[in-house]
Amino acid sequence: MAATRARVSSFSRNVSTVTSQNHGLKHGPNGTMFISSGIPDLDKILGGGFSLGSLVMVMEDPEAPHHMLLLRNFMSQGLVQKQPLLYASASRDPKSFLGTLPSPASPKGDNKSSDLSHEKDLRIAWQYKKYFGEPQLNLNTNNGGQHDYCNDFDLRKPLDRHFFSGNNVDCVSIKDSPNLTALQDCCAGFLAKFSRNEGSISSAGRIAIQSFCSPQCKYSNEEWHMLSFIRSLKGMARSSNAVIVVTFPPSLLPPSCSKRLQHMADTLLSVKAIPDEDKELAKLLTGYQDMIGLLNVHKVARLNTQVPVILEATTFSIKLQKRRFLVLECLNQAPVDGSSGSSYGTSGGCSGSTKAGPLDF
Repeated sequence: MAATRARVSSFSRNVSTVTSQNHGLKHGPNGTMFISSGIPDLDKILGGGFSLGSLVMVMEDPEAPHHMLLLRNFMSQGLVQKQPLLYASASRDPKSFLGTLPSPASPKGDNKSSDLSHEKDLRIAWQYKKYFGEPQLNLNTNNGGQHDYCNDFDLRKPLDRHFFSGNNVDCVSIKDSPNLTALQDCCAGFLAKFSRNEGSISSAGRIAIQSFCSPQCKYSNEEWHMLSFIRSLKGMARSSNAVIVVTFPPSLLPPSCSKRLQHMADTLLSVKAIPDEDKELAKLLTGYQDMIGLLNVHKVARLNTQVPVILEATTFSIKLQKRRFLVLECLNQAPVDGSSGSSYGTSGGCSGSTKAGPLDF
């Protein structure tokens, strides 16, 4: 009996722990750890955020730079959480892009006065006061209480310079680069700081590569060189506590190369612009006038598991709430007039026929 008790008491789960000093991390299933994408709705869609050790690829739209919205929020979220960042782009001065990053909104501080005014007008029970005025998009807060796991970022307000003026941001220009050797060495040195071990996770890093395979890069015609770089980058990410986000234009690549890049991604997203005046699409969808683009989720990373991910929807509308905050919503079909026939998904008994029948109501 004593031996049985000893066996039960000696049992311990093999799950990596997160120290109290570490911010911006969230536990997931099967021992997976998440970091936020910087968009609360996208975190909910993906089941918590981006998995540590995963490669996220975003397919760009040549007609609109909507991929920049995802990249800016991803970078700002990491800088707010004091997570080191490596940014690479085809511009000559990639550091200038840091000045366009959005600043996190402070709903708690801004809503204090409004909460007090509402409490004067409304009388609620004391046990419900703790829920009054609580932000809806607060997924998880760190122990320090400084910033949330995922913030709402104001696209009109630039990020304070003290977030990226330190030594936690590295910027690399890949324009006019003959090959990807220099970028690969930078990524390897950066990921070496976040090597994964069986103990606790002390810190997490982020890598953002903008417009990979752009025509400004001399290696854009070397298909196998680009594929081998992404393959090695994915292997390095697996053994590190970091997330890599790469955006690339599939329309400028051969179909075979684009398909291989999509296959190597752990999480695959794509953005698409919406024409200003598409009368057919405006009749089909509700809230069309507020949409600026579409986000498609092609693949969701699931590490340490073989269970497939079943999403409620794969296409979402991109909207700017109050022209400041990035919001993702499911597509809703607009109501169809009864005279034009039945809408999609309705049965024959509820059609828009004008003939009276025993089951019509």
